[in-house]
Amino acid sequence: MTAPGLRDGAPAEDSDDLDVEEALALVREAKDDGTGPARDPRPAEPHRHAPAERHRATPWPQAREIAARAARATRATRPATTSSAPRRTPLSVPLGDALGLVLAAPLDALSDLPSFDTSAMDGWAVAGPGPWTVREEGVLAGHAQPAPLTDGEAVRIATGARVPADTTAVLRTEHGRTDAQGRLHATRDMVHGQDIRPRGQECRSGDQLLPVGTQITPAVLGLAAAAGYDTVTVVPRPRAEVLVLGDELLTEGLPREGLIRDALGPMLPPWLRALGAEVVAVRRIRDDAKALHKAITASTADLIVTTGGTAAGPHDHVHPTLERIGAELLVDGVKVRPGHPMLLARTRDDQHLVGLPGNPLAAVSGLITLAEPLLRTLAARPAPEPYTLPLTEPVHGHPYDTRLVPVVLRGDRAVPLHYNGPAMLRGIAAADALAVVPPGGARQGAETELLDLPWTTAGIGVCFT
Repeated sequence: MTAPGLRDGAPAEDSDDLDVEEALALVREAKDDGTGPARDPRPAEPHRHAPAERHRATPWPQAREIAARAARATRATRPATTSSAPRRTPLSVPLGDALGLVLAAPLDALSDLPSFDTSAMDGWAVAGPGPWTVREEGVLAGHAQPAPLTDGEAVRIATGARVPADTTAVLRTEHGRTDAQGRLHATRDMVHGQDIRPRGQECRSGDQLLPVGTQITPAVLGLAAAAGYDTVTVVPRPRAEVLVLGDELLTEGLPREGLIRDALGPMLPPWLRALGAEVVAVRRIRDDAKALHKAITASTADLIVTTGGTAAGPHDHVHPTLERIGAELLVDGVKVRPGHPMLLARTRDDQHLVGLPGNPLAAVSGLITLAEPLLRTLAARPAPEPYTLPLTEPVHGHPYDTRLVPVVLRGDRAVPLHYNGPAMLRGIAAADALAVVPPGGARQGAETELLDLPWTTAGIGVCFT
């Protein structure tokens, strides 16, 4: 007898890819194919269990593209389909709150940089040829404009201090000596203007330092501060709300009496923050359609993320609730393993919902596939540059669907990890990236696209607090 979820003749490796939730999703799709009440007027693709019966799930690359475009489009049912969704209003935020955000206005110089001639080194400001008579009182950074120098005169100066008028050059401390009469001599040749940062060397007032769309890094914060900014105008961080669904979930202690620990409640909020979102709430919702309806319709977040309930079981209320509120279903199932029964819906012109499968690694797949591109668009962040590395060993593929497989990076190669079934987190917990394995699999040494996990790229968006 074939194990549940296994096709006749399917390799054992596929067993990890076919869980109960995905099987229930296929039941719902079979109904869409004509064996039950129709949910969508579009013709369904054939069912997945045989080549002649493929379901209508969206190919993985296309699903990511749809998610990236979703925040820029209006409902398909509206007449003005070519217009864009309401623009998110830029915010002015203090520099201390701007890390990881994107500039919504150019960063223009508010003054010359530097704003006065400054010394680039500790040493002496000198005028004319030496030797020089040294003034008793030196010049320190932060002091007022010192008195001008006359030819044959020098004064001790600190790095960053204002250079006296008529200074010829700055003689570094290690390049000068004083004789018995206290006169200063250069121990090597100097050139006019040496070690002086002239006013406006870096920029002039009004110059554009950085354009709209620049992601704010620590260096950008330093430049903005140097240029005189206290606040910057940014694209606001997308606001996300997490709805953890299920009666079977425990929030503490060991699994018991048919109950399991909730892994997604602790995992999703920091992961969403790492993707650039502000998580405004994490709510636990029982398997109750009315409670789910109330939570979705009351949410003011830009993105609602649900966990579980995306299949067709008796307690899977996500699809019926979306139908009830008139949401536009943009993606309903993706040809990817794990995570097939994920979905993306537009609940309002300015709000989307990503429905993640309940299994932990399948939920990670949904985050990477649908939530990451959507949040990236909302935050106006650039897409990461794609890259590939060869695999150290072959990876079995799904016959029709993309597979996302945890890997660790070792030099210029990717090492596939085991424990990569839909319900497993052991592999992803040790991973640096996910390998995008095409249908049919990848041989040893095959160049394979990789998706970095947020904490391995040392990205400025990573925040686990």
